[in-house]
Amino acid sequence: MTTGIPKAFTGDYMVRAAAADNQVRAFALTSRDLVEAARIAHNTAPTASAALGRTLSGALMMNQALVKQEDGLLTVRFDGDGPIGTILATADHNGNVKGYVQNPGTDLPRKSDRHLDVGSAVGHGTLTVLRDLDGGNTYNGQVLIHSGEIADDLTHYFVESEQIPTSVGLGVLVSPDGSIRRSGGFLLQLMPFADEAVISRLEENLGQLRSVTQMLEDEMSPEDLLSEILRGLNPEWTDRLPVRFHCNCTADRVERALMLLGAQELDGMLAENRDFEISCHFCGKKYLFTPGDLQRIRAGI
Repeated sequence: MTTGIPKAFTGDYMVRAAAADNQVRAFALTSRDLVEAARIAHNTAPTASAALGRTLSGALMMNQALVKQEDGLLTVRFDGDGPIGTILATADHNGNVKGYVQNPGTDLPRKSDRHLDVGSAVGHGTLTVLRDLDGGNTYNGQVLIHSGEIADDLTHYFVESEQIPTSVGLGVLVSPDGSIRRSGGFLLQLMPFADEAVISRLEENLGQLRSVTQMLEDEMSPEDLLSEILRGLNPEWTDRLPVRFHCNCTADRVERALMLLGAQELDGMLAENRDFEISCHFCGKKYLFTPGDLQRIRAGI
């Protein structure tokens, strides 16, 4: 029996559930629109789109699982030696996420199963998760990249750094024209008091699970995903949250960043006597600064 919030929601959103008398907590989301927005903002090639999309989706669910503060942020960063370079995503507690890949044009040949080869694009290196804690403190957890496939690495992060038995599934399906056809995923966690019967049933369900992209292609909603994963464990929906690709950059924020460059760097820019166009790493938005703007910023240091 599935109880709680009725299924009547459109657009990208995340759902939260509890199951087996709160022995399991779970999150699932659909994220096609936000990943498409990120693809357009960064002009990512298919492999880069999949890597970034999985990371954006994972960061959104991890924020809900790990961050308690309403204004708390969580950042996921992959620093691998593969051609894609750094992948970074920052999610807040209100369903907003932003992010980028260092080399958005990365596109590798597909694997033998025709899936995008995200693992080879990421390579070996480190996965870092930075999150807010109570009292304004932050926690920085870091583990070695396990496979580069994003979901697998996030699963291992929870086990190695947080000591929480967790299963993460993520999928991004890219259309032949490069646009995002489907995107979404799930995150499941076992509570310390979970009994063996619950663990066995969850393992059985996960073992029979199709890939996330297959389930999304069948137009399964986040509720549908969790209903299948938590079959026999009486899931109850506890919350639903719209999610979106959103960057809080402004001209004022970029100006403050320019001030941090220091007088010597700004003097060098002024010596060129030309306009400078500065792009936001997270969303690609461009800000134009004239020599007069730079003089004003330089005078404020």
